[in-house]
Amino acid sequence: MKLLNEHLSFDQAKIVVESANDGKDLYMKGICIQGGVRNANQRVYPVNEIGRAVTTLNEQITGGYSVLGEVDHPDGLNINLDRVSHMITEMWMDGPNGYGKLKILPTPMGALVKTMLESSVKLGVSSRGSGNVSESGNGEVSDFEIITVDVVAQPSAPGAYPTPIYEHLMNTRGGNRAFQTSREVQGDKKAQKYLKESLLEIIDKLR
Repeated sequence: MKLLNEHLSFDQAKIVVESANDGKDLYMKGICIQGGVRNANQRVYPVNEIGRAVTTLNEQITGGYSVLGEVDHPDGLNINLDRVSHMITEMWMDGPNGYGKLKILPTPMGALVKTMLESSVKLGVSSRGSGNVSESGNGEVSDFEIITVDVVAQPSAPGAYPTPIYEHLMNTRGGNRAFQTSREVQGDKKAQKYLKESLLEIIDKLR
């Protein structure tokens, strides 16, 4: 079994940002994985493989299992709690594609994603799963399982690799301080105001 990551930009995923509960809850909704087409990684996911994987994940969700997602892609299948930004509330099939709805959580990374979305930054999504890729050269995936869907930065050009959000935050002046502040004083309104101002500065540099 192989780790499989597939990135979709904001436009490719047809992302819709929705708010609920008087604006307290924020959601991203759109295509999480495409079926029946050769993607940028030269892999093809048969529609029946995606359908089965989506059904399995949805059964986990309806069964009470919390499917958490991160900002950017880690190097493995495990979920890193300090990087969690959202959870998947539902997945479904529409035509050949697997769609999902992601609820942004009030975590440090969730606050980063929320501020970006509210500032009209276009974020993409990236499925993370496991499966086997045919050795015949056609790139067909079998035994596919979706582990989660992560939030990633928008590529600056077609074919460009997305800039990792977390890495950009940590490497930007004031970014590390903003991140630490969000972790330590999430209930402090003054700290949250400083956090938002700092994140907006970082967002300007991401554009």
